[in-house]
Amino acid sequence: MSDGTPAGEAARRRTFAVISHPDAGKSTLTEALALHAHALTSAGAVHGKGSRRGVASDWMEMEQARGISVTSAVLQFAHRGQVLNLLDTPGHADFSEDTYRVLAAVDCAVMLIDAAKGLEEQTRKLFDVCRHRGIPVITFVNKWDRPGRDALELMDEIESEFRLRPTPVTWPVGIAGHLSGLIDARDPERMIRYTRAPGGEKEAVEETYPADRAAGEFEEDWATARDELALLRETGAGHDPGDFLAGKSTPVFFGAAISNIGVRLLLDAVVDMAPPPAARELEAGGVRPVDAPFSGLVFKVQANMDRAHRDRIAFVRVCSGVFERGMTVTRAATRKPFATKYAHSVFGQDRSAVETAYPGDVVGLVNATALRVGDTLYSGQRAVFPPMPTFAPEHFAVVRPVDIGRSKQFRRGIAQLDEEGVVQVLVSDRRGDQAPVLAAVGPMQFDVVAHRMEFEFSAAVRLESLPYGTARATDQEGAEALSRSRLVHGEGMRRVRDGTWLGLFPSKWHISSFQREFPGSPLEPLIAAHQ
Repeated sequence: MSDGTPAGEAARRRTFAVISHPDAGKSTLTEALALHAHALTSAGAVHGKGSRRGVASDWMEMEQARGISVTSAVLQFAHRGQVLNLLDTPGHADFSEDTYRVLAAVDCAVMLIDAAKGLEEQTRKLFDVCRHRGIPVITFVNKWDRPGRDALELMDEIESEFRLRPTPVTWPVGIAGHLSGLIDARDPERMIRYTRAPGGEKEAVEETYPADRAAGEFEEDWATARDELALLRETGAGHDPGDFLAGKSTPVFFGAAISNIGVRLLLDAVVDMAPPPAARELEAGGVRPVDAPFSGLVFKVQANMDRAHRDRIAFVRVCSGVFERGMTVTRAATRKPFATKYAHSVFGQDRSAVETAYPGDVVGLVNATALRVGDTLYSGQRAVFPPMPTFAPEHFAVVRPVDIGRSKQFRRGIAQLDEEGVVQVLVSDRRGDQAPVLAAVGPMQFDVVAHRMEFEFSAAVRLESLPYGTARATDQEGAEALSRSRLVHGEGMRRVRDGTWLGLFPSKWHISSFQREFPGSPLEPLIAAHQ
């Protein structure tokens, strides 16, 4: 029970993200978790058919049409007396920056692994980010109801590639594609047998088999699963809370999100294992304790989630103290007061007014046009959280309005998408404001820009790809030197968001040529996506 203090309420919170390689079933698991917490009455697969819906967290029309997540969403629900804040993340590698921002707002991550594909490129990169940020990781091996790899082989892969000890909490009875049930390693004398609900819309029915019944009905599968668990125990694969929180081990669960198999056990694990909000590091050193006066981090800005109102929401992770709707706080970037009159709790497309929020909660501030990604809000003693990095773009395109008569809408839309962090917007005297350059980590970001410009801002655009593949930070003199270069076909531009000068180059070879031609011009590497 909470005592109503910020520290007491923080102890009841679990704020976590679901992350994975594309198509591993991330959005399906997000919805299955909400279903098991009784926050939804029915669940639907990402590629819904018949009466099945699209996932609750995928609200953008483009997401529903393509069956992927390209934005992050926030779902809050209760389970076993705890408050869970689940942050769904983009499911495509092209949206690395958005995923990184979400990871700045969570205390734990659930990593999905496809049973057939194992560790994929994006899985590795996301884990590196979690390791860098000190975020403990719970692993869920998904799609065990389909043919896949050997369970012990997957454990070896996690340990060898992540340098992380896997500690299975549940273990499959039956190979991938022939799942008979699950053993909870904490109670290995029983097996949980699942009966899938029609269409996977409801929770799977669970039945507990004692060891003798499991051995009688699933003799070979049961014996193999028991032997494998015994082997893992002998190698020290038992769950250790200290090692988990220190990033030395990862508890592992098996199941099938689309069938709601193993999801309840995973949800319980988030409550039992994931850490509650704790003191947060400040940019100038030291920490902000959870019981300090209110502070919050703006980790995402999103416009037009509500088509009827065309509003803009700044998502704020509460880091300390108590947030109360209507309170006036200070924006650290300007040291000016900021009113919080319109504050919402957001569940996919649905929203409701929030009166009070505690550390770990996420508040959506409506029409907060002054706020930017990475802003710190606070009351009382000044607090500034470390800035969020901007990743090195690898794709560049000039963007122009199709209809010059829509120039006003064009400028407003590009400025909005830049502030949200959908893309980086670059400008130069050579091209002017009517032809800014969009810089992206991945090309699908351009698809999002084109879609939103046409359907949200009524300003269809043309994109003209530029022959650049890398960028370096420089200064104005370096950017001007690049325009005078006789050896390199490159371009110097200024990033609108923060005023950083960038040199754009076709390749790293051209960077070397430029450095030989202008040895005094500064060129600093930018942070690679999920470095």
